[in-house]
Amino acid sequence: MIEVVQAFDRVPITRLDSDDAAALEEKLATARRLFKDRGAWLKPYERIEILRRLAVLMEGRREHLGRQIAQEGGKPLTDALVESDRAIDGVRNAADVLRVAGGQEIPMGLTRASVDRRAFTIHEPIGVVAAISAFNHPLNLIVHQVVPAIAVGCPVIVKPASATPLSCIDFVALVQEAGLPAGWVQTFLPETNDLAEALASDPRVAFLSFIGSSRVGWYLRSKLAPGTRCALEHGGVAPAIIDRSADLDRIIEPLTKGGYYHAGQVCVSTQRIYVHADLQREFIDRFAARVEALQVGDPVLADTAVGPLIAPREADRVSSWIEEAVAGGARVIGGGRLSNTTLRPSILIDPPREAKVSTLEVFGPTTGIYPFTQLDEAITAANSLPVAFQASIFTENLRTAFEAAERVDASAVMINDHTAFRTDWMPFAGRHQSGLGIGGIPWTMKEMTAEKMMVFRT
Repeated sequence: MIEVVQAFDRVPITRLDSDDAAALEEKLATARRLFKDRGAWLKPYERIEILRRLAVLMEGRREHLGRQIAQEGGKPLTDALVESDRAIDGVRNAADVLRVAGGQEIPMGLTRASVDRRAFTIHEPIGVVAAISAFNHPLNLIVHQVVPAIAVGCPVIVKPASATPLSCIDFVALVQEAGLPAGWVQTFLPETNDLAEALASDPRVAFLSFIGSSRVGWYLRSKLAPGTRCALEHGGVAPAIIDRSADLDRIIEPLTKGGYYHAGQVCVSTQRIYVHADLQREFIDRFAARVEALQVGDPVLADTAVGPLIAPREADRVSSWIEEAVAGGARVIGGGRLSNTTLRPSILIDPPREAKVSTLEVFGPTTGIYPFTQLDEAITAANSLPVAFQASIFTENLRTAFEAAERVDASAVMINDHTAFRTDWMPFAGRHQSGLGIGGIPWTMKEMTAEKMMVFRT
């Protein structure tokens, strides 16, 4: 059995039956059988119709889905409703992509040997997809992993995070209500990580979509069967650089959002803030005042801006990292514990560069502020870690904006916006230890297909 509790107060919500090895075997056999039967593949128009019906059904359940995200995952209700809206838009996005997705003609006749031939490519579903998801966006991450598979015609087995399975279960029920035939999307709820590894490493799986820690993701990749492709989305220690020309009136709000949205439990959450020494004192005063004004508490309340961490052990870990930084010489503003799972937002002024809060993903409601005098110094520090995902530069100088955007090691650099900005149709990917492959609805759809070329001799 899997017990699901509210993240904020640990009050039980429900208990779910778990899946064992026999259930996994049955699910894999079902998915494989469906994929091997080409006559059972849904036509593109059928998939579009299912996705459109799904979006309408989700709209009718928007409030329920948002409240459930807040309860099981601890995301403040206002943000949870935004997650619901994003998930609905992602479903529509996939249907829209199907209308324009296609192959291309490959030129022939360019050499004597290639005359009298015409060639073109098509995209076919890659095969059975295994999706292993994370807790921090329990609906929208499932959409990002499952909907592309539905759209391109891959059977998918999805394992939600054990702490937040309810959004996934409801979503799959809505998929079935929208008309997707049985077996094309199946949930998998094991009690142990061993069975999750068995899912990922099974040779019948053609594509693994994993969202979670880098330690687990790279380990699972090492266990994949030959030929299995994968996409890994891990985290980072996202840097934001505040240039001397930055307009403080415009940057306090986005940095507050980027650093403390969902209590910092976001893979591109703003964590390291490099501020020019000339602005340091004023920036800290204004930033601290805004952060200290954030309403902290029960995520289902409308005015809550910062909710709990997913589990007491995570609050313990983040607290210990903050204590380590303070022991190393950092000055802390704010902070403290509200409950077993809830920490008040904190700011660390000039924590040691080797401290955990400076080198590892905190995944909690704290940010570090580091002074610099030369842009080179800030860029070097931003690029000093083996993780690289999204980054920011705040500046009113166009030359500085371009220089930083080109030199900062990141897959995306935001100019005058926080590091956690994302739309669901843009490419989303980590570099180095931060991940492999490209996320985002259209990009994942492409990754879940295999290209085939046809050559006609005329």
